[in-house]
Amino acid sequence: MNETMICVVGRVATQPVYRDLTSGPSARFRLAATARYWDREKEVWTDGHTNFFTVWANRQLATNAAASLGVGDPVVVQGRLKVRQDVREGQSWTSADIDAVAIGHDLARGTSAFRRGGARAETGEAGAAQQPEPNWETPVEDSSEGEEKGHKDQLPAAAAAVT
Repeated sequence: MNETMICVVGRVATQPVYRDLTSGPSARFRLAATARYWDREKEVWTDGHTNFFTVWANRQLATNAAASLGVGDPVVVQGRLKVRQDVREGQSWTSADIDAVAIGHDLARGTSAFRRGGARAETGEAGAAQQPEPNWETPVEDSSEGEEKGHKDQLPAAAAAVT
């Protein structure tokens, strides 16, 4: 299908509205994205035009967005752009909607603490019992000790190449 995928950086303009529908959870909120530019004459940053989008999220993304987002939060939204034209009470309206695939806090503007949500937090990603995080750090032994103990094969590749 020929869809227009976009990524928008902006701020949450309205509190997310969460609905539990028969087809599954759904949430929507307005996103404001303001362009900024350097005004050479005044030598200051100036706000440009603000674009407003209605962001729609479904299923687990909707649940997590409603629980995580608040008005004013800086976010990054990726999804399918849908431009709609309606006639309401004799006037023509154009709206830009984003069917979100991913929503996250903009870490260039602050910090965020991630928590797994829903059933996956209890059972792990694959549905199995959650395993402890592996220790990815490999202890580096002295190369002479490694040879003496007969553990040369357990050294990291860079250390093994030195011996």
